[in-house]
Amino acid sequence: MDIALPAVAVDTAPVPPWLDRLVAGGTPAEIAEVLLQLVQARPECAAASVLLWLDGEPTPMLLGASCPDPDGGILARAALASGSHAWDEDHLRVAVPLAPPVRAVLLVTLIQPRIGPSLLAALDPPLRVAAPLLTRALKWTDLESANARLSHSEQLQRALFAISDLAGSERDMPDLLRGIHAIVGSLMYAENFFIVLHDAERDTIRFLYFADVEDTTPRDPAREIPLASREHTLTWYVIRDGLPLMGRTSELQQQVSGPLLVYGPDSYDWLGVPMLRDGQVRGALVVQSYRADVCYTPADRALLSFVASHILTALDRKLGQDELEKVVRLRTLELADANRGLQLEILERQRAERLQAALFQIAQLATADISQVAFYERVHGVVGQLLNATNFFIALLSETREALEFPYFVDGQARGNPARPLARGLSEYVLRHGQPLLGATRDMELLAERGEVELIGVGPPAVCWLGVPLIVGDEVIGLVAVQSYTPSVVYGAADQELLSFVGSQIANSLNRRRSALIQQRAFAQLEQRVQERTTELRREIGERERIQEQLKHQVMHDALTGLPNRGYLRERLERVLGLLRREPTRHAALLYLDVDRFKVINDSLGHLAGDAMLKEVAARLQACVRDPDLVARLAGDEFAILLEDVPQPETAIKVAQRILAMLGMPMLIAGKEIEPSASIGIAIADAHYQQSDEVLRDADVALYRAKAQGRKRFEMFDASLQKRAIDVLAMEHDLRMALHNDQFEPYFQPIQHLDSGEVMGYEALIRWNHPQRGLLGPGEFLEIAEESGSIEAIDWWMFEHSCTLAARELSGDSYLTINVSPLHFRRPDLCERLREMLRRTGLPPSRLVLEVTEGSLLDDPEGVRRILATLREDGVGAALDDFGTGYSSLSYLHTFPLRIVKIDRSFVARLGIADGNSDAVVVSILALARALGIEAVAEGIETATQRDTLLAMGCRYGQGYLLGRPAPIGAWGNKGKQGSE
Repeated sequence: MDIALPAVAVDTAPVPPWLDRLVAGGTPAEIAEVLLQLVQARPECAAASVLLWLDGEPTPMLLGASCPDPDGGILARAALASGSHAWDEDHLRVAVPLAPPVRAVLLVTLIQPRIGPSLLAALDPPLRVAAPLLTRALKWTDLESANARLSHSEQLQRALFAISDLAGSERDMPDLLRGIHAIVGSLMYAENFFIVLHDAERDTIRFLYFADVEDTTPRDPAREIPLASREHTLTWYVIRDGLPLMGRTSELQQQVSGPLLVYGPDSYDWLGVPMLRDGQVRGALVVQSYRADVCYTPADRALLSFVASHILTALDRKLGQDELEKVVRLRTLELADANRGLQLEILERQRAERLQAALFQIAQLATADISQVAFYERVHGVVGQLLNATNFFIALLSETREALEFPYFVDGQARGNPARPLARGLSEYVLRHGQPLLGATRDMELLAERGEVELIGVGPPAVCWLGVPLIVGDEVIGLVAVQSYTPSVVYGAADQELLSFVGSQIANSLNRRRSALIQQRAFAQLEQRVQERTTELRREIGERERIQEQLKHQVMHDALTGLPNRGYLRERLERVLGLLRREPTRHAALLYLDVDRFKVINDSLGHLAGDAMLKEVAARLQACVRDPDLVARLAGDEFAILLEDVPQPETAIKVAQRILAMLGMPMLIAGKEIEPSASIGIAIADAHYQQSDEVLRDADVALYRAKAQGRKRFEMFDASLQKRAIDVLAMEHDLRMALHNDQFEPYFQPIQHLDSGEVMGYEALIRWNHPQRGLLGPGEFLEIAEESGSIEAIDWWMFEHSCTLAARELSGDSYLTINVSPLHFRRPDLCERLREMLRRTGLPPSRLVLEVTEGSLLDDPEGVRRILATLREDGVGAALDDFGTGYSSLSYLHTFPLRIVKIDRSFVARLGIADGNSDAVVVSILALARALGIEAVAEGIETATQRDTLLAMGCRYGQGYLLGRPAPIGAWGNKGKQGSE
């Protein structure tokens, strides 16, 4: 791609070798490798690596040396947060951010302290060059990923259309099944695939289609097998239960409701789904993998279940059609047998008459004075009178005898006059042996098995093929051949003898004409090649110019809306900032716009509707500005408007108001009328701005403020917004340092028996001993921790220290509850990490209770239920926190293995209020808990009246400030002494 650049002074200094290698790097890994080579070549460097955080990935990609220790990771994140170099305390290690805002860091370990500045000074040029290159490579990687997702959606749509086309095609059943196999194979790994049909009335199954690289035993698709004979196999479970199964054998044994019988070779991974019609199982689709590198995913299971109904519809249509065609065929055969005898007798007499007339015509053609083309056409006509010559060609060896030319070629299955180098086809076999060749399909296959010919890539396969050589003297110069593509047309020995005679006449005629034609053809070909090459060069030049212009436009514009993209906006903004520096009295404005709730529209109406909405938004934005103002689409539903000349801020405000009014007008999308809105952040650019990214950053900060204030509005950037953003960054940095320096502390709040006051357990609550701000509660920092991605590490620190203190300081009869967020239940190794933590801390599993919210249960009900059941087998209990405030109903409680249900403090606070219904809710929860054998704990008890009311209702356990405030472990020493404040 050629991009016009501004003229610069020519630097005659030699180009560093690393510059070419950096520019040649096409991927982030290649660019990082060049940087690492430069760094590691320096004498100050002991080790180096590059950490790259891809979008949506919490764990960085490591490029270069082995994985750094946790201190290195913390140092790298500190460099990303500050946007500049970060050193460790010993000045032996430095982290350098490579390409803000891309999360990429170069981590260097020095051979001795305090020699890093010289290394960084030497590496400054390549680091400056590598930053934009790395940013561009990552953007290109993101584009390829997005394109892959779109391609997958298009592939699924094409597959469904292909299945529908197969159902209505004229293909026979085996061909249809192979087509279905190919379609499934285009969606997932399906080298091993079979289709089973189930007859519910006879309770039998048929393997309609079976393909397996390990199990090569053929299956008769017409054979009916009693379903009972396959009892307890995977296919039997899928058909009996009507539910999909997926996984390895060990995982499948846990999914089925009885013993599992492995039938045939044991696969590495297995996926089977039922084919359902009106709630009845009509069969099953199965794919399996014998390869350790190929496993199926829940997405594959959902995809195969989705296409199963379409495949069943196609099979039902085809089976009905085949049955009808079978009846018609049988009747047709009966009629054909009655007439065949008479037709054979008539054809034999007609053939004898044509043979006598054709022999006379061929004798005349041998001496006729006609053109070469006319000669070929008449020979074809004569041969056509004697035998079926619908597919007829004459082939000649080239002058170099290295290629095969076809001066006359007529074929119903191929078009044009092909020419090709000599290979191992049937034509070459006749030329090598100088003898006629007559063969059917099996004869040609035998020749191929002996290595005489190769049937692949030589054209459509013929049912019958007849070729005879053209011989002049003792030299074979070519051949003449006829072929048939239908079983109804075959050739015999009489046809071979006739075609051999015709071939001798053709050879004699060609020998007389060939010498005169060679010279004439050479001159004609030379002139034609010159003309063709000239035309081709002109066409290539024009095409190259067109492609260059197209690529330039595509790189700088958004494909969906046609608006300029982020790169175009940044270039334009840089030019505007240069003008502002030359004319300090001028001002410009950047409006950063985000469509409100666009994800809801995308999820509810689909991506096509979302794209249509973005196009309409783009059109309305363009209608709100004038030349030379610029409207650009940055990403997703984010747009930017650059106003190059803004005499006063009110001008930008008027444009923002006009945009909000224009976007607020209803628009018809996917047949639904919606009223979109937007949030706008405005940054006024002046001579103080040095780079375009600074303006974009400030406008983005103002946009975030507008969204936080309730959306459908605009906000101007000012110093207070910048200070808040800096405060958030500072808090994120302090959180990382707090984790590193053990500034967090578990506080414990007792859970008591309301009647006796006996302490039954403790809830662990986190506190932060901030060195400047003092003791902070979780509400002051957990939200920022979640946004910065450090919440998971903080939680595990809390789990570890709480269990350690509980095992050492609290009574052996009391239990400990810890709060576990939905994030942890998405981790497949949660159970194993908890087991390992309990082994290290010495806390018995029976003393640990995990507190989960109703939102956690609904996030992935099956996954959470499975994890809680596994932990319950180990002895770890589960408590449902804040019950009654989430999304589930009371009846939902029994589906999870819970030990405790905690009544939300909002109900406790309203106990005894006349116009409320909290009393009835609490009574209902207590009754349900008793029925299910679950302990009920009331939260937020602050008054003696609340405690007495709960006791009267039958609540045995409680927690709150009346019974005891959260405090360090020292307040509950001596193994958990009783007491309250």
